[in-house]
Amino acid sequence: MSNSLDLPSRPQDTRVVVAMSGGVDSSVTAAILKAEGYDVVGVTLQLYDHGAATHRKGACCAGQDIYDARSVAERIGIPHYVLDYESRFKEAVIDRFAESYIAGETPVPCVACNMSIKFKDLLVTARELGADVLATGHYIASRALPGGGRGLFRAREEERDQSYFLFGTTNEQLDILRFPLGDRTKAETRELARQYGLAIAEKHDSQDICFVPTGHYADIIERLKPGSAEPGTIVDLDGKVLGEHSGIIHFTVGQRRGLKLAGGTPLYVVKLDAEQRRVIVGPRDALRTTGIVLRDVNWIGGGDLDAQLADDKLEVFVKVRSSRPPQAAWLRRGASGYEVELVDGEHGVSPGQACVFYDAAAGQARVLGGGFIKSAIAAAPVVRPEAIAVAAAQG
Repeated sequence: MSNSLDLPSRPQDTRVVVAMSGGVDSSVTAAILKAEGYDVVGVTLQLYDHGAATHRKGACCAGQDIYDARSVAERIGIPHYVLDYESRFKEAVIDRFAESYIAGETPVPCVACNMSIKFKDLLVTARELGADVLATGHYIASRALPGGGRGLFRAREEERDQSYFLFGTTNEQLDILRFPLGDRTKAETRELARQYGLAIAEKHDSQDICFVPTGHYADIIERLKPGSAEPGTIVDLDGKVLGEHSGIIHFTVGQRRGLKLAGGTPLYVVKLDAEQRRVIVGPRDALRTTGIVLRDVNWIGGGDLDAQLADDKLEVFVKVRSSRPPQAAWLRRGASGYEVELVDGEHGVSPGQACVFYDAAAGQARVLGGGFIKSAIAAAPVVRPEAIAVAAAQG
């Protein structure tokens, strides 16, 4: 019999808690493990007031999802529990999401949810239920390492890889976390759902942040933090006022639309000054970055990171957006902490986003860790169009 969990113990002697969201991936994960003979227990987390959400395609964690998870559990014959995590989720994820936007950042709440809820609080609950393993439907792989311990690796299917959102996983958590879908494609997962007779086989994937089903982030932030959308000014790189805005929570670095400025040279949001309530704009070249300062770095690449960086910088590959492939970079110790030097540079790096480290650029590369972006380092002094015009007139 196959063993999706890579464990030495017999399946019948191993209790597995599966985090069931009600979607295809976690449902198939539970079905696979049940079919392999494991003692499977399904757990679904109620994370927010489902009655307030819009149940539509692309919105996850809604009330329908709890019903779907329960139906799958009944179909495959496993016990299923719904746990109320609303207050914890609000404190650890939703409130921090709002605070980050108010501070001029662009947060990644799915990372915070994995770090604080799914791979921390839920692990405690899994242990209380007598589990040996916690399994999820994430597209990422966990494998035993030659020298002992386990490592995280990118998923087989590039388009489905979720490693960007899981860089905060610790070595201790890796010992008991498993991801049975990491070496499968989405098409294979859906086919398994059909074979197991699961009604959710054709269910749409979740696309939006679960607690923002409409996609309107600012509405959620204003509801959570009344008065957070304070008006301010839109200024250029020299501080010249070009217009006004209704709150920096409506903007993110790299944004072009929604500025409502007069025509001419295309302008982009280069920086958000939360203290002065200023949206700073400039040409696209002003978005170019060659360095990143990080905070809250998590290292799972083996050995002591500081020791490896004591005398030199470390060659890695990094992703600064979930949708981009890893690019060559150097990880080093800087005056303000850990820094990343991007070999080819990047445009529109936003504070609050994640920077994830890998040991290779393609394939099922190992995840070495990552951190949150604190600030970007400009590539070079920006030559502005007006400066060019002045120089030409003087010449």
